[in-house]
Amino acid sequence: MLGAAISKKPIASAGEVSASDQFSDSQWRRLSDEAWRSRLSPAAYNVLRREGTERPFTSPLNDEKREGVFACAGCQLPLFESRTKYYSGTGWPSFFDVIDGAVGTKIDRRLWMVRTEYHCARCLGHQGHVFSDGPAPTGLRYCNNGVALTFIPAE
Repeated sequence: MLGAAISKKPIASAGEVSASDQFSDSQWRRLSDEAWRSRLSPAAYNVLRREGTERPFTSPLNDEKREGVFACAGCQLPLFESRTKYYSGTGWPSFFDVIDGAVGTKIDRRLWMVRTEYHCARCLGHQGHVFSDGPAPTGLRYCNNGVALTFIPAE
């Protein structure tokens, strides 16, 4: 999906699903498709619930530089601290680390490559893909659809 330099090896093991069990009984996971459609904009619904991709360089969050957190646009779970955001040149907000327990991953074989998809651990909303071409200290690039995020500035 979202990236220039793409690793041929997925980040997660084949068949692995690592969504956090701490949210397995979440009300967000029980919402109907109709409820999601009524809560989200059409663009956010397409990404979060249908695993779509927004066009690159279209998100206002690309230029967001304030201190705060980036949360899932579906359920408001904080996913990334602003200090982990960096400019990747891909056209999507990119981060080198996630908040512990905030995302789950799965293998994505839908295109001509094997990738690691990641999603919100609470509502399972699709966020983007993670690649192994990011900066130190993790070497990872969480390439996120901006429409799947909400920025919450620090107080």
